[in-house]
Amino acid sequence: MARTSTYLNFARETEAAFTFYRSVFGTEFVGITRHADVPVPEGQPGPSDADKQLIINVQLPILGGHVLMGTDATEAMGFTLNQGNNVAICLEPDSRAEADALFAALSAGGNVEMPLQEMFWGDYFGSFADRFGVRWMINCASRT
Repeated sequence: MARTSTYLNFARETEAAFTFYRSVFGTEFVGITRHADVPVPEGQPGPSDADKQLIINVQLPILGGHVLMGTDATEAMGFTLNQGNNVAICLEPDSRAEADALFAALSAGGNVEMPLQEMFWGDYFGSFADRFGVRWMINCASRT
């Protein structure tokens, strides 16, 4: 089933923020993946010891079926956190065709950060800022 979620980037404080949000909404995490859990591509350095326990993805249902997601966006990942790039709308369409169409339409005239591609977690993912500067992520779990 398609859904929309809000994706939050933090500078090394995702766990504290999401622990707080969990206490406010009274819900439980759907999952937590840490940097140490991510496969390291051959020839690439793995996360530093200081980064291994940081969160790469956490999901927390809040109200009305909406899900907050978050990550510790570190400099080691090539990410400099600024107000404005700390929030993205994440669309999770039911098909790759719909993912492609949404990506193409919304990113037209914008800045593609990551083209749609297969990711290590098994989904089809890409990200961009639209022509108005709004950040979007498209993540499709479907193989079709």
